Amino acid sequence: MAAITSRYARAFADVVLDKKLDSAATVQQLRDIVVLAEQNADLRKVWENPAVPADQKRKLLDAITARLGSSRSVRNFVAVLIDHHRINALAIIARQFETELNTRLGLAEASVTSSRELNSSERHALEAQLETVVGKKVRAHYGIDQELLGGAVVRVGSTVYDGSVRGQLEKIREQLSAE
Repeated sequence: MAAITSRYARAFADVVLDKKLDSAATVQQLRDIVVLAEQNADLRKVWENPAVPADQKRKLLDAITARLGSSRSVRNFVAVLIDHHRINALAIIARQFETELNTRLGLAEASVTSSRELNSSERHALEAQLETVVGKKVRAHYGIDQELLGGAVVRVGSTVYDGSVRGQLEKIREQLSAE
């Protein structure tokens, strides 16, 4: 299944890059459809039901993409998944598409969790520092966790950079208990 989902993700990345589409907008539009499908069991049942004709599924898709303001390319991509009975793998394919697109564009996704909301200059400085560390342009997503006490925890891929006060206290506790 991984080879199949990867094939669709690579093909859609080809389309986005060949047509010079706005990659961030395309990713967001696809995410919006994934979220809608994940939150709506009735929609999933219709799209995944082989007894429902494909043209009815596409009409439903057309109504959804019109309401969401999705591009024609995103609509067509989801229609291909419906037509090829791969719509049940939409979320997996969408994640692989994002990963493939980021790799081709030289981007790294970073998840930043801080103890408070970071202002734009702090975000910019943090992203610049991350770009130096990872050697790629960084697209950061921000969240707040007040239990951190201060600082931030950054995850880029499987690597975690813990600059939080809580993390520093844990390191000190481990050092003291080891002595």
